[in-house]
Amino acid sequence: MNWDRVEGNWKQFTGKVKEQWGKLTEDDITVIGGKQEQLVGRIQERYGIAKDEAEKQVKTWAGGL
Repeated sequence: MNWDRVEGNWKQFTGKVKEQWGKLTEDDITVIGGKQEQLVGRIQERYGIAKDEAEKQVKTWAGGL
């Protein structure tokens, strides 16, 4: 999926994001605001994983939308 579409419809995707990454808070979701790099950073922070692993998860998730 084209990330611009995710960013443009962020409010519709927030439920799916919370489903996938339950440790993200409402504040995280608000701060991310559809920005891919922000999402990757927050996933890294909350789950204690490397950036490349977080990027892989986001890419896989977005590909399944």
